[in-house]
Amino acid sequence: MAASFRCQDFFDNTHPLYAGDAGIGINPKLADRIKYSDVLILLGTRFSEMESRSYDLINIPRPAQRLFHIYPDPDEIGRVYAPDLGIAAPAAAAIETLLTRAGAKATSPARQAHADECNADYQAWSSLPEGVGDLAMAGVMTTIKASLSDDAIITNGAGNYSVWVHRFLNYRTHRTQLAPISGSMGYGLPAAVAAARIHPDRQVVCFAGDGCFLMHGQELATAVRHQANLTVIVVNNGMYGTIRMHQERNYPGRISATDLVNPDFAMLARSYGCTGETVTRTEDFQGAWNQALSHKGPSLIELQVDPALIAPTQTIDDLRRVAASV
Repeated sequence: MAASFRCQDFFDNTHPLYAGDAGIGINPKLADRIKYSDVLILLGTRFSEMESRSYDLINIPRPAQRLFHIYPDPDEIGRVYAPDLGIAAPAAAAIETLLTRAGAKATSPARQAHADECNADYQAWSSLPEGVGDLAMAGVMTTIKASLSDDAIITNGAGNYSVWVHRFLNYRTHRTQLAPISGSMGYGLPAAVAAARIHPDRQVVCFAGDGCFLMHGQELATAVRHQANLTVIVVNNGMYGTIRMHQERNYPGRISATDLVNPDFAMLARSYGCTGETVTRTEDFQGAWNQALSHKGPSLIELQVDPALIAPTQTIDDLRRVAASV
């Protein structure tokens, strides 16, 4: 079972049948499994650009795989892919019917081995890399991951920073991942305020890039007004990282309008009435994180990270070397 883009909380990520998520930065091994599968069941998903790796994993209009598409809107079925079987039904109702009809059946050793291999590849892909730089995001995520409750609500907007959230955190409970499928920036903080208001007894953590946060950072005022219990992690690399990545990859030497002049995010948070801390070294994050967790109300931690690390395992220099070799 693979989750579609930013729907990882629809299935327990610690379940032995979980194979990972089909979204931005998909595990190449999972992508190959989808592309070369015999049968593919699309359950409640359009399987659009993000899930299909820009429509590369399934042929259009006639897929190479046997395709079963279950979706509540009949107009969606067959609009892009011609399925072998299309069923217009809500996902929950379809699952209930399938489970009733299937009954209890023994799993063959070959199928079990295949499932184990899929899950092992997910485990390897979601293992945090070695830390890089004075402030290593790998170290930050290790600390956060170890202290999140199973029902913690994680929110984010759009940007390269979100790869750390999607790839390396485990989602255990339904509706613990609030993130924009549309890819809109600035979504994370308003979503976190709403989540904290509706579920005041649960952990709420918002991740935002510096550019992403500046889209709706003023919602800290709303958080303070209602004393929403949440923590904001601002990953500050001084640029629009995703756009810069595409510029470096596709237009080497032609960087334009991606550098940012940022405020002091911790001071800005304090001016609203939140607690605010700036972290520049990995070893200082634990203390700032503990303080945020113990504070009743909104907190913000600004992480000043190395702008050269454009993705978890890729630097700007890596992109330039690839671009120069083409």
